[in-house]
Amino acid sequence: MVCLLKGSKMKLQELANIAGNFPLREKTMPMLFIGHGHPMNALWHNDFTQMLTKLGKTIDKPSAVLVISAHWETIGTYVSVNPFPRTIYDFGGFDRELFEVKYEPKGHPELARELKSMVSVTDVIEDHDMGLDHGAWTVLKFIWPDADVPVFEMSMNYSRPAAFHYQLGEQLKELRRKGVLILCSGNIVHNLRMIDWRDIDAKPYDWNVEFDQFVKDQLENRNFESLINYEKAGSAARLSIPTNDHYLPLMYALGLISRNEEIKHIYEGYQFGSLSMRCFQAG
Repeated sequence: MVCLLKGSKMKLQELANIAGNFPLREKTMPMLFIGHGHPMNALWHNDFTQMLTKLGKTIDKPSAVLVISAHWETIGTYVSVNPFPRTIYDFGGFDRELFEVKYEPKGHPELARELKSMVSVTDVIEDHDMGLDHGAWTVLKFIWPDADVPVFEMSMNYSRPAAFHYQLGEQLKELRRKGVLILCSGNIVHNLRMIDWRDIDAKPYDWNVEFDQFVKDQLENRNFESLINYEKAGSAARLSIPTNDHYLPLMYALGLISRNEEIKHIYEGYQFGSLSMRCFQAG
């Protein structure tokens, strides 16, 4: 028993030492929710990618970026402590040019472990191998094209309900005070079964427009509870979220927003008929 207690005290002391290395900043870093859409956006110059480029010129450079992406789902919650994350091509069937893109900033194991010390709603497990999935690098390559900002990812436990992800997001708020920009990367509407692959400018389905507007309205009214319980929003929600992998990053974004923080819609639009590209920023 004494040995166990001693070990616990040592772990607590180690966490305290880590926390002391990252004092609070006077200015809180932003939180971004980015609807990343089609992987080929990484190569396209359109109004969406132009927005990302402009974003990189208007926000302060952070100490690191934490990415919570639709494309890293696990049982349990993991954080990457990989110091040199590699580009992951987690897709197939696209132009060879897309597989030649490399975006490989350094990781930030120290801040990843800082994250672990903040979370009490679950145990966060260290992952030493995770790279950057396309929910991360297809976006960040436009914001910081020189890959000079460290990046690390945290996974989403797909076995847990939406409310859990919201609560976990709330527990990460202090990271924003320690120089970390948090990027939640998914899509509010993401229905691949009904996508028109031939036409990026295809007219959006009525249910796409309806649910996207519903989410915008709830954000502006700070009615986060209705977004957590999105299943109650009817047929438009069911068609917009056939699986919730791309919706769950929104839960983290909601949890990360402070009470009086302005929510700015930095991009509104649709791709391929059944994707909403809505992006917003807090801070």
